Amino acid sequence: MKTATITEAKNRLSALLDQVRAGQTVVILDRGVPVARLEPIATDREQVGRIERLERAGIVRRGSAAPPVELIGTPGPRLRNGASALEALLEERRSGR
Repeated sequence: MKTATITEAKNRLSALLDQVRAGQTVVILDRGVPVARLEPIATDREQVGRIERLERAGIVRRGSAAPPVELIGTPGPRLRNGASALEALLEERRSGR
């Protein structure tokens, strides 16, 4: 992975983009601290390949039917007074569910 300062990135942006097009990632530093990352955008075929790998690994499962349209328009469940969706999510992650 290549690094470049902000000044270098401003002065050599075209050259850095050529490197990104070639598949390299470039991290932009501000006084030695990483602040941005330039990386190639995945093509549609690469995205499909990622989904297929996740599916083979059993991590995701593709849906076989169209989503129920009536479900999309239905508001989600309401939280009880004082309840926090964030706390519920964190508790679920802690318990391994």
